[in-house]
Amino acid sequence: MVPMGPAAISTDGLSRRFATGVALDALTLEVGAGEVLALLGPNGAGKTTTVRLLNGVLRPDSGRATVLGLDPTVAGDEVRRRTGVLTENAGLDDRLTALENLELVARMRGFTAAAARQRSTALLERFTMADRADHLVQGFSTGQRKRLALARALLHDPEVLFLDEPTSGLDPAATRDVIDLVGSLATEHGRTVVLCTHFLGEAGRLASRVGVLHHGRLRAFGRPEDLAAALLPGVPVDIELAAAADDRILGLLAALPGVRTPGATSFGLRLVVDHRDRLPAVVAALVGCEVPVFAAIPRPPSLEDVYFEVQARIAAEEAASP
Repeated sequence: MVPMGPAAISTDGLSRRFATGVALDALTLEVGAGEVLALLGPNGAGKTTTVRLLNGVLRPDSGRATVLGLDPTVAGDEVRRRTGVLTENAGLDDRLTALENLELVARMRGFTAAAARQRSTALLERFTMADRADHLVQGFSTGQRKRLALARALLHDPEVLFLDEPTSGLDPAATRDVIDLVGSLATEHGRTVVLCTHFLGEAGRLASRVGVLHHGRLRAFGRPEDLAAALLPGVPVDIELAAAADDRILGLLAALPGVRTPGATSFGLRLVVDHRDRLPAVVAALVGCEVPVFAAIPRPPSLEDVYFEVQARIAAEEAASP
């Protein structure tokens, strides 16, 4: 693992409003060099606005940010020279071939013709698209366009990479390859990655830190394991039964000391115990009621558990507010 250095990204009270309302509200966070920050949240949460502010494409209404020690509002060109961006809309030129799309951007970034050809060819091979190098982009599948756009974002070997839904439209094999690549950029090459995604599984595999945005406000931020410990105390347990648990079984378990939030699942039930030592009593109670238990498996909270706990707390706050 590359040692963490000074903050690669820092924001302090960063805010932006549009005519439709507040897009980002006093965002404050810090991301170290070589970390992967997963920005999570529903559509309209403020993820894309954050990326645009950090790249100097938008100016904040208030607050400040630095990227690689630079203020994007003052040194936007320099920031963009040292960062790469993959937007959800690939934005490729359909009139050009895959190779020409990469070479054009490489030349715009100052590569010589020979260096542009060499780098573009190498990236097409890396993304298993060498056989499509001379094909017009028009007619490419969503997955092919996404891979080409990611190759374009990596042309100049950026120090910070902003990825907006990098695996949407990819097949499972391509998704795995992109996740492995993003992970290696951080762990092996010390690159900082900001990952905006709806896919909690890939975020959980990659993220050093997680930020959950809701209506422009940062509602949770930190390392996934720290957020899990703070938001979800106890030990989640999956219990495999012969059939989904009914109300009688759920009521029985809810009455046991140290057992919380039992709920039926397709494989049986899921609950939280305050300590692993409570688990034998749970199994004994089920067996005592002649409920067959096939397995009882403690599991660490996932990023999905954390995310939905944050969303549940937000929903409870909104329901309680007048």
